[in-house]
Amino acid sequence: MSLEARVQRAWSEGGLLALALRPLGWLYGGLLALRNGLYRFGVKKVAELPVPVIVVGNWIVGGAGKTPTTLGLLDLLQREGIRAGVISRGYGRSDEEGTRLIGSDSLATEVGDEPLLIHLRGKVPVAVGRDRVAAAEALLAAHPQLQVLISDDGLQHLRLPRALSVLVFDERGIGNGRLLPAGPLRQPACEQVPDNSLVLYNAAAPSTALPGFLGRRRLSGAVSLQDWWQGQPAEMATLESLQGRPLLAAAGMAQPQRFFAMLREQQLQIAELPLPDHASFSPLPWPVDTAEVLVTEKDAVKLRREAVGSTRVWVVALDFRPEPAFEQALLERLKPRLSNHG
Repeated sequence: MSLEARVQRAWSEGGLLALALRPLGWLYGGLLALRNGLYRFGVKKVAELPVPVIVVGNWIVGGAGKTPTTLGLLDLLQREGIRAGVISRGYGRSDEEGTRLIGSDSLATEVGDEPLLIHLRGKVPVAVGRDRVAAAEALLAAHPQLQVLISDDGLQHLRLPRALSVLVFDERGIGNGRLLPAGPLRQPACEQVPDNSLVLYNAAAPSTALPGFLGRRRLSGAVSLQDWWQGQPAEMATLESLQGRPLLAAAGMAQPQRFFAMLREQQLQIAELPLPDHASFSPLPWPVDTAEVLVTEKDAVKLRREAVGSTRVWVVALDFRPEPAFEQALLERLKPRLSNHG
């Protein structure tokens, strides 16, 4: 078992390792308090941007559903006629220094798998950079017509100004309630929803005591890898046609079991191939004689048709839709900020 897996097990099961990690959690908390104090007392300054920013983030490490939430917000804003762009760190890219605008010829290794997916599926301008403010400035310089920016992650990036934060929780809630590395929290949990924030649960029911809204996630269908790269949508009929056939399901994500469970709910006969989050898929993680493979869109951005040989790869799309009350609450808070931007 890897050290990361042992630490995560200690979060839920306790034991000697959990006790040993507590002082490091206290140290991490002290450093966070010092940094927050520098911003609170004006020693460090929050930057200024000409358009409002919505930050989509979470308190807990791992895949709580930030990217599906970002795509859901983009869909909402597009339905409202609001021009939006996205900024992200671009985790996992080969060169994480500097800022880069994503284009049609960008590779996941250069810009990160999740930002590339957002650009391809959301059909919006996206910039990546460790410095979110620099990424925002570069994106606005290239696309001055944008009215709002969404930051995929960046909740703890205090220099980034924000008109609104969307806190995303999944079934894990706040875990054991301790800060890294003694627990999964990236920042101390609060008993009340922070100012200018909305809580969105990417789960069947709220997983914390914080009042919030629910989102509904579901598989929206499947499409062949070649057709997916050509922009063809996933279809439920295609996914249903795979029932009764032996399939390998591969997922390079923080919680692959969630994907596997959703596939089984569709009566698919799958063998599981869980992979590390942001797995490169180079070389291919399955035997060359594998007949058919199911992957997520996050992994599809790292696969080209010519690289998979005779294996038939199906891309399974996930849709996440917040409840209407959340959409209304977000628009009520955002639209007054757009008065100067058309």
